[in-house]
Order: sequence, then structure tokens, then C-alpha cells
Amino acid sequence: MKYGMNMLLWTTDVTEQHYKILEELKGYGYDGVELPVFEMDTKRFAALGKKLDDIGLQRTAVTVCTSDENPISDSPQKRQAGLDRLKRAIDVCQTVKATHLCGPIHSALGEFSGNGPTKAEWEHGKEILAKAADHAKQAGVTLVLEYLNRFECYFLNSAADCSRFCREVNHPSLKMMYDTFHANIEEKCIADAIKSCVDQMVHVHISENDRSTPGEGHVEWEKTFKTLKEVKYDGWMVVEAFGLALPALAAATKIWRRMFPDEGYLAKNALQFMKSKVEG
Repeated sequence: MKYGMNMLLWTTDVTEQHYKILEELKGYGYDGVELPVFEMDTKRFAALGKKLDDIGLQRTAVTVCTSDENPISDSPQKRQAGLDRLKRAIDVCQTVKATHLCGPIHSALGEFSGNGPTKAEWEHGKEILAKAADHAKQAGVTLVLEYLNRFECYFLNSAADCSRFCREVNHPSLKMMYDTFHANIEEKCIADAIKSCVDQMVHVHISENDRSTPGEGHVEWEKTFKTLKEVKYDGWMVVEAFGLALPALAAATKIWRRMFPDEGYLAKNALQFMKSKVEG
């Protein structure tokens, strides 16, 4: 197992001012970090990659799609813009040596049609993501789709839907993740959800029901880790938590109150919690 920490707990843009945090995460025992890829400055990410090499941290990455860069839009121009955005993010991943590009990269985050996904949207998504996966393959990057709960998107909301989408695209560089926060909202049975996507799952987000310290809420942790062991999952296990450090991100994630003493507390305790469940 590889243990990672998503840097969105601190920032949407990792710069030199966050190097101390990176060193602290290495000191806690993390194998890697998940980098937000919202700014597409490859030169700056090249410098960050060298620093992470020096520290000894591996990396994955996370990004999103926007309303104007939407792979499932009925507008050909917006679909192309979505593909172009994903290609730029993939290029950043190649530069910073991130192996996985994760997130709800199948559709625009927070945009709703008032209905469920249409057949046309499904086909648009398959077409754009297949092209993005071609670009990812030559870059040595795996695209990892994240299904979200119904309050954050309408296109992919369950492990079954996300895994079916990936199977239909049928590309070696397009897979999916399992996220405990979204599953806690959407899945009827955690064990069944994990088993339904085991052939496509290459990444796991460990996130508490209130987005704070994993293990201190009511996610079905025993069943989650028991099932991950049963299916012999042995990939990245990345903590995804949010706080009040960034007002814009707090607004986007609907975090209005402090739910942990500080970020260091959360990072240290989350790693101890994961290891106790995996290795105990």
C-alpha cells in the first residue's frame, strides 16, 4: 500500500511556501502527496517535481472540469475545451512526474441540468475521455475518474455507474477511484460498492463523513478496510480532507466550522489510522 496526503487541505496551488509542509508529511511517514493541478504552469511544476524528488515523496494529482471546459456538454466547442484542459493537466503530470490524474474529470463540477445523464452526454463523455486517455498513455499517466455524490454532480454518482463507464471506454489509461465520502452518501452497501468496481479501481480516497480527520466520524471503516483487504487492493490510499485554510475552497466544499485542532493533527492521525486498519 502507498499512503498519500491530498494537498487541498492547505492549498489549491503548491508553491515554495508549502515546502515545509511537504517535508513534514515525509517526516510523518507518507509515501507521497496528491497535487492540485488547476494552474497549468509546467515550468513551475518542473521545479516542484525536483523538490519532491529531493524530499523523497511520490505524487499523484487532482483536477476538475469547468462549465466552459465540459467533456459532456452539448456544445462541441466546450467538449473540445474540456479535452484541451485535460491534455494540459496531463502534460503537467508528466512534468511533475505524477502517475495518476484523479478527480471528477468526466463532467463539470457543480453544474446541473435538472435531470440525470442523457445517452448523448454518456457518449460525449466516452468520446472525450477516450481521447484524453490516449494522450495520458503516451505521457505515462493514468486518468482516474472520481464519482461524486448527487449534490456535487449528476453524471457519475455511484461505483457501479463509474465502473460501467470505464468498462465501456475500455482504455488501459482510464480507470476509477473509490472515495469513502461520496460512497457514504450514495451507496446502499459499502462492500457491494467496492466489489462492483474492483476491476477498474486503482485509487482510494480516505475521507471522513464530515471531511475532517479519518476515523473520527461515522464512515463504515471496519467494513471498508475489510472489503479492501478481501479484494486485495494494494494501490494508493490518499487522505482527502478539507478545512478553513482557504476561504474559496471552504466555500466550495461547504466547510463552515473548524472540525480538527490543526492540519498537522489531521495528517498525522489520518496516517496512523490508515496504517492501523491496513497493517493491523
